[in-house]
Amino acid sequence: MFDMMGMMNKVKEAQAKMKEVQDNLVHVQAEGEAGAGMVRAVVNGKRQVLRLEVDESLLNPADREMLQDLSVAAVNHALAAVEVKIKEEMKQATQGMLPNIPGMNFSDMFG
Repeated sequence: MFDMMGMMNKVKEAQAKMKEVQDNLVHVQAEGEAGAGMVRAVVNGKRQVLRLEVDESLLNPADREMLQDLSVAAVNHALAAVEVKIKEEMKQATQGMLPNIPGMNFSDMFG
């Protein structure tokens, strides 16, 4: 027989754990770079840009458009890298907490 109360308790437990993980995402960081490292961006798990480092050689007004493009690329690389870290944190937080139902990915429900 299916234990509905047990399942509801597991869901509540998973939700509490996910909230804790989400609150701690501010401490998860990832870096992205572009232009062979000439522009580097650091973001956190809350998808906030923490730092943008630019090589001095790009601070020429003639390179303005290239600097803009490299900055966007570096930030996008960092955001993609932090997404991987966020999914791993969420997966670890819910591992073994919820039943394995084919076709249902509970870790994506909370993130």
